[in-house]
Amino acid sequence: MRLSLLDRSRTHDGRPDAEGLEATIARAVHAEQVGYDRFWVAEHHAVPGIASGSPAVLLAAIGARTDRIRIGSGGVMLPLHQPLVVAEQFRVLDALHPGRVDLGLGRSLGFTPPVRRALRRDHEDGDTFEDDLRELRGYLDGTGGVTVRPATGRQVPMHVLATGRGLAVAARLGLPVVVGGPAVTSGELPDALTAYRRDFLPHHGSEPRVTISLDVLVADDGTTARELALPEAWAMARARRTGEFPPLESVAAIRDASWPDQVRRRVEAAVDRAVAGSPATVRRHLEALVQRTGADELLASSSTHDREALLASDRMLREVLA
Repeated sequence: MRLSLLDRSRTHDGRPDAEGLEATIARAVHAEQVGYDRFWVAEHHAVPGIASGSPAVLLAAIGARTDRIRIGSGGVMLPLHQPLVVAEQFRVLDALHPGRVDLGLGRSLGFTPPVRRALRRDHEDGDTFEDDLRELRGYLDGTGGVTVRPATGRQVPMHVLATGRGLAVAARLGLPVVVGGPAVTSGELPDALTAYRRDFLPHHGSEPRVTISLDVLVADDGTTARELALPEAWAMARARRTGEFPPLESVAAIRDASWPDQVRRRVEAAVDRAVAGSPATVRRHLEALVQRTGADELLASSSTHDREALLASDRMLREVLA
């Protein structure tokens, strides 16, 4: 069972955005030290609560500060990029950090209409995701219409961030999948993964592979762990009200704020969805999840306002699943 981290470079209320990037790099260094297998970063555009919109740039910085841990994107939003440019970016990363780079690919077009307009994706162009994946893979494996430089002689592994039809696309292309969000708790997920494995068409000997992504926070006791989950849950509830995903606030500031009934219900539901508890509780929950899904890898996508507590949670999670 592989264990990895996804960090979204969360910003903090009243603090410079750059601190979010610095914290991501520090977390990656710590993840390598305590024995994680991979460290993933995300792509979000014009979001107040997230500092990174460029996975390739951030991964170059992380790779320069680490030595062994695999680094990857969770993920590059392929509809926003030309496949050739993505191939070139990740070939450069692979040349700089040989054999350590993974390319996770999603299909999100941006959260809001202004962002989609800025990305030139505010009109319907048709779904070309599967074709773009094929084209991108051709550039990376040397079978494309042009030769991508730098040539390294290595393949950059591709992963599909699968929601809805993404599982079927990944199966047809013989690619591994990363499943996260509401799909993880859906009662339909085991059947969907069974279909993915059944319909999988191997590509150069590939095999079906499933990574499950979810929020996991570990502390000495359940009450403390749930407090760590509160800032992200609060941000999600605020985003539902305002349409804008905000920076993280401290637990103390959140407790002092006004809690309308609807916000309270949303916050409590979000905290309940997170795997937040003592080491023994988290271990039981994750063992049940792996049994239900047959996951090959767990990707912890958690965040909290207290960055030292987040590092402690990462260390405890690694110990739980060691």
